[in-house]
Amino acid sequence: MATNRRISRVAELIKREVSQMLLHGIKDDRVGTGMVSVTFVDVSGDLQHAKVYVSIYGTESAKSETMAGLKSATGYVRSELGSRVRLRRTPEVIFIEDDSIEEGNKVLSLLNKLEDARSPDSLIAAENTTAEDDEL
Repeated sequence: MATNRRISRVAELIKREVSQMLLHGIKDDRVGTGMVSVTFVDVSGDLQHAKVYVSIYGTESAKSETMAGLKSATGYVRSELGSRVRLRRTPEVIFIEDDSIEEGNKVLSLLNKLEDARSPDSLIAAENTTAEDDEL
C-alpha cells in the first residue's frame, strides 16, 4: 500500500503526462472535436487503477465522440504512461467525463438570478406593490 503523499504525487504525474498526450500524442480525430482538459486523477491505494476525469467543452455530440475516442485510446495512453512514468506496474486507465464545471456554472447563474431579484430597485418595487395591496 502506498502512502497518501506518494499517491498524490503519482496522480499529479499521471495528470501532467495525460494532458501532454491530449495535446500532442493522441492522433484520434474524435478527441479533437471538443476542447478536452484533465481536471482530476484518482489513483487507487495500490497504484493499479487511475480514474482520469476529463472536462469536455462542446456540444453533446462532440462530448460523446470525444469520450469514444478517449476510450479507444486507453491502450495507447497506458503504454505511454508505462514508458514515461517509472512504476513497477502501470495503472489501468479509465476516462470519466467530469461535468463539475458545468454544474458550477449552473449554480453561479442561479445565484446571479437571485442577486438580480434582490437588487435594491426590485426590493423598492416589491415594497410599493405591497403598500398598494394593503390600501385596497
